[in-house]
Amino acid sequence: MCAHRPFQHPVDEGNPVTTVAVLDYGMGNLHSVSRALAKVGATVEVTGDAELGARADALVVPGVGHFGACMRALARHGLEDVVRRVASSGAPVLGVCLGMQVLFERSEEDDADGLGVLSGGSRKLPDDVKVPHMGWNDVTWIAPHPYVAQLAPGTRFYFVHSYAPDVIDGLTVGTAEYGRAFSAVVARDNVFATQFHPEKSGDAGLQLYETFVKEAGAK
Repeated sequence: MCAHRPFQHPVDEGNPVTTVAVLDYGMGNLHSVSRALAKVGATVEVTGDAELGARADALVVPGVGHFGACMRALARHGLEDVVRRVASSGAPVLGVCLGMQVLFERSEEDDADGLGVLSGGSRKLPDDVKVPHMGWNDVTWIAPHPYVAQLAPGTRFYFVHSYAPDVIDGLTVGTAEYGRAFSAVVARDNVFATQFHPEKSGDAGLQLYETFVKEAGAK
């Protein structure tokens, strides 16, 4: 079991504390995600404990690396079901990068089943572009969502990935282009996910995290 490591941000007296659990299953840039969430006012619990994750106001699923390795790590730490449980509870869930891809049913990268919280899967980026897609890219909003309502069309975010979901009607909120159009942001009910790294995306990324934390605190 992964160790539980609280990472707290001072909260003004009288304001409600919003606790965000960042899942620690050994595959994610936990420190930068936690620092960004704390910077916008969350009390962050970096944890591999399923029950702590389920009790938080919101859940973040980070991820870097390989789809199959990620799914096996989640299973090894007993964290597959907690993501599904929180997603079905109505509490806010945020997937980041590979943490977005594992919310889907599958990926071309590996035969492992995804979590199945979202329908569909990820495909490899085309062979005629250099992979991984690494760096800043524009995101076009194609559907409204409260988390991105204050972000202008064409806002740039930082990406590092070789696979991505297609554009999916009724699910895709924002798209980007790299060899083909792909989903940069998806959302369904209380589940929201980004192919880019908000924590590496400057003020725009912090704005997205801040809105996510405020939404969690309002639940």
